[in-house]
Amino acid sequence: MTTWTRKALLLTVSAAAAAGTLTAVGAPVAHSRPASPAVPPIGWGPCDPIPGTPAPDGQQCGTLRVPLDYRAPGGRTLDVAVTRLRTDRPEARRGTLLVLAGGPGGSGVQRLAQKGEALRTATEGAYDLVSLDPRGVGGSTRAGCRIPGADRHLVTLRSWPAADGSITENTERARRTANACARDGGPVVRSFSSRNQVRDIDRLRAALGERKLSVWAHSYGSYVGAGYAQEYPDRVDRLVLDSTGDPDPERVAYGWMANVGPGVALRFPDFAAWAADPAREAEGLRLARRAEDVEPLFLALAEQLDRDPKESETPGVPLTGNHLRQALHGSLNSDTAFPQLARLIRAAQDPEGRPVLPPELAGAMPDEDATLTMAVICNDARWPGPDSGYAGRVAADRARYPLTAGLPANISPCAFWKYDEEPRPTRITDRGPSNVLMIQSLRDPATPLAGALKMRSALGERARMVTVERGGHGMYLGNGNACGDQVVSDFLVTGKRPARDAHCPNRAASSGVS
Repeated sequence: MTTWTRKALLLTVSAAAAAGTLTAVGAPVAHSRPASPAVPPIGWGPCDPIPGTPAPDGQQCGTLRVPLDYRAPGGRTLDVAVTRLRTDRPEARRGTLLVLAGGPGGSGVQRLAQKGEALRTATEGAYDLVSLDPRGVGGSTRAGCRIPGADRHLVTLRSWPAADGSITENTERARRTANACARDGGPVVRSFSSRNQVRDIDRLRAALGERKLSVWAHSYGSYVGAGYAQEYPDRVDRLVLDSTGDPDPERVAYGWMANVGPGVALRFPDFAAWAADPAREAEGLRLARRAEDVEPLFLALAEQLDRDPKESETPGVPLTGNHLRQALHGSLNSDTAFPQLARLIRAAQDPEGRPVLPPELAGAMPDEDATLTMAVICNDARWPGPDSGYAGRVAADRARYPLTAGLPANISPCAFWKYDEEPRPTRITDRGPSNVLMIQSLRDPATPLAGALKMRSALGERARMVTVERGGHGMYLGNGNACGDQVVSDFLVTGKRPARDAHCPNRAASSGVS
């Protein structure tokens, strides 16, 4: 396939509609046709409450048993927590829609609780909605590596270089973590992988008695969803990939991290424009008079905190330069997080201020969560070894992308990982049904457009991509673009998608296609 250019992408959905170039994927069906389940059906019951996340009426939970090792299906099993929200319009039901969360580490049970009601409305009751906590996550079987607490803070689990750019401490920490998982992780930790999640999904499909699943996959979940459609192409009805990374099997996860530097650089001007807007004055959150002054202000503050960390409201956890950089990284996913980031910057600037750290930065992650996050990306693909020139790549990345200070190019435990067998990432190809719709913001800090274009190219005529003229991570029912939401909803309900790649302008308030 030829290289996809931004110019080619800037086709409008309205032009496609006006020209009659929307195409339907699959013949319309009133209901899915159940298959005889290959595994026992799930016993459904009430869900345990999720703090801060009210569950939609009718959400149910259950447990799916899966093999620890699919090479030995009769051996030890693990529990996978699953959830469903049945359609409130049985007469309109056409099948089951699987919701895949991001991560690695995202809970599908929680995501369905957060998005289920909106999704049920957007799809007009056409689906029973289901999701799962991947093995190692939430209510599923979990395992840890006994990683020391100091190594489980987000700013240490992620390999932020030292203030002077040194990676010596990162290298030793990465070695410790990999050794801990080799020593104490056991077969459960070694089973945490995207390939096993794909297999678990197909086992869920069988337990539900469905011949096919439709899928809405978000972020890391998009890689899993694409992998499922590659491994089981005849078992996927309609597939939505929302905010997607580069699927290159030689660079899975390692390539995702490498893309973060340019992604953050492309997204930061959105925050800068917001923070310099006179409308922020009354809120006490205006950081500069001009948008172009916000980045040097941020970089200078981070360097000051490198030298002199500031006491925070969390005892024993000061605000460091890398805490500030990590807070920026997380806040760029959504405009709704901009005020919290601006308040953190304001408090750091105030000689008398005591910054309130975001919850994810205020303490160590549980051992099981830290383990899962590292194990999946290390088990999925072999990373460059410890002697492959990380220090030089970090120095170059720091110079080119100062906002991320070398993190995207740095060493991780995967450089020292021990394998039972050679990882075999799924190669995404253009072989399979033409039933994929991708949606992607132009300025995504976590899964940048450049990586999504690699997925688009790999899928070829199987896919269409809709780009959205805004920044942020997670587009469908997430970042407020009515045009993008409508295109995805129409695809899930009717099977129609643009005949060519298309573009949605940033008109969040408009419900029409433009």
